[in-house]
Amino acid sequence: MEIWINPACSKCRSAISLLDAEGADYTVRRYLEDVPTEDEIREVLERLGLEPWDITRTQEAAAKELGLKEWPRDAGARERWIAVLAAHPKLIQRPVITADDGTAVVARTEEAVRDALSRREPPSSTPL
Repeated sequence: MEIWINPACSKCRSAISLLDAEGADYTVRRYLEDVPTEDEIREVLERLGLEPWDITRTQEAAAKELGLKEWPRDAGARERWIAVLAAHPKLIQRPVITADDGTAVVARTEEAVRDALSRREPPSSTPL
């Protein structure tokens, strides 16, 4: 399990706290420093079952400067959206948790974090 976070984000800190409280095994990715590639964004979108505009923070200053609210939201514009998310990672909705079962969730609520936790692989049992 991996969680993409911005440490300054209260929802990210809440998600980490819940993961820790549940004893989850996870890796933290500070995605503003370790910026996801376009391919990684495509993979996360596939795992989320969402389109790039679905995970774009359109209220951010950069989004307003780029006029993202006016961009088309269709297959023809998909790659343009992915490119802007890779170029401006602050526009990516957070936190994103990639679950062990190959899915992902935008974990902005406790329920979403618990959903990701429910998709954990059970601990391997070691014969005695």
